[in-house]
Amino acid sequence: MIFQLPDMIPELPDNWTQIAISLVILAATAWIADWIASRFLHRLLTRVTARTRSTWDDRIVERKVIHRLAHVVPALVIFLGIGPALGVSGADGADPVTDLDPEALTALTWTWIFLRRVAAAWIAVAVVRAFAGFLDAVNDIYNETSPLSKSRPIKGYLQVVALVAYLAAGVVVISILAGLSPVVFLSGVGALAAVLMLVFRDTILSLVASVQIASNDMIRIGDWVSVPQANTDGDVIDIALHTVKIQNWDKTISTIPTHKFISESFKNWRGMSESGGRRIKRSLRLDMNTVRFLDDDRIEELSRRELLHDHMRDIRERIDRYNAAKAEGNPGVIPEIRRLTNLGTFRVYVQKYLEAHPMTHKEMTLLTRQLAPGPQGVPIEVYCFSNDTAWANYEGFQADIFDHLIAVLPEFGLRPFQSPAGSDFAKAMGGGAAPPVSSAGRPVSSPSP
Repeated sequence: MIFQLPDMIPELPDNWTQIAISLVILAATAWIADWIASRFLHRLLTRVTARTRSTWDDRIVERKVIHRLAHVVPALVIFLGIGPALGVSGADGADPVTDLDPEALTALTWTWIFLRRVAAAWIAVAVVRAFAGFLDAVNDIYNETSPLSKSRPIKGYLQVVALVAYLAAGVVVISILAGLSPVVFLSGVGALAAVLMLVFRDTILSLVASVQIASNDMIRIGDWVSVPQANTDGDVIDIALHTVKIQNWDKTISTIPTHKFISESFKNWRGMSESGGRRIKRSLRLDMNTVRFLDDDRIEELSRRELLHDHMRDIRERIDRYNAAKAEGNPGVIPEIRRLTNLGTFRVYVQKYLEAHPMTHKEMTLLTRQLAPGPQGVPIEVYCFSNDTAWANYEGFQADIFDHLIAVLPEFGLRPFQSPAGSDFAKAMGGGAAPPVSSAGRPVSSPSP
């Protein structure tokens, strides 16, 4: 029995063997052209750019701009060679199809039109990918050569250009495959503008935020920022169109939408780094029961300290003059004379200690003040700036200050305030008590029974 092919399947042309051989040769030629253009040429350019002193050509090769552009070559071979390979020429090869009656087109003509459109669309895709790689190379070159790269990053703007290029390439590809003019296609897309606005909402917000961030110099690469809403605290390592990457101090990386830096608050520590001083603001709470007037012996002992020598001499002269004037008053009334206190003298000592320390910033605020007393004692606050903003050095300096102040408290007859510990409760339950403190701040030993 002889089976007949359905009428819908076109009959093979008489020269189908020749056409098949031509297609195989065309495919082999396209593959060889792609190998030469993408691999051989890429390796050659890599060796050439490695010998040059400039770095911009290295970045172009690293971003595979030439490698991506080389894919145009095989598509161009197919675009130009598919007609001769199929033996289609003249009026039968008219494109678009609307130029001829579709029923009059042969199977070879339809194949020719389809493959030419696919090749042209592939060329558009290869070109836009190469253009996107070129933009990445431009960003790399800008970051390496421009001193403004950290304060004025252009990555977000280049991503906008790449996005527009991809959208335009998408329109061109669809227009080529559909055989329509891009203008006709865009006129139909105009009705979808509202939908596109919703789809690209984050992109539009990020673009506006990128412009505001750059114009106001809000963040730079390398800035230390704190974003409490995102539980983020670390250095900015990348600023892109849609996201800002921050490496936290625990080495994790947080990715925050760019528009969040406009709609929400955050703290940038760049001002502290550029000023050259980092603030120390910490209080030392003292037991109010140890605050008392200084006797003459204690005054003489403290007057021998280097930091208090000049101050004690001047303040004693002023107090003596003031008290002498008071003594000339009514002999029947006890005059209200001035006397030095251990707390006031300690506060002056802390001020002098900070002023003499080599790590305090002498051009910034430096003071020691007494805050309001409360249930937890009387606070003495240290407010100054370290001239070293490095985190480890700053913390070390701050710790050294308070180590010294806590250790020197007994010299002034003062005692730090702290909540009762387990040993305190044990002493209380056992009938024991903390040893009393003398005017010199040293524990007084009880006589042996």
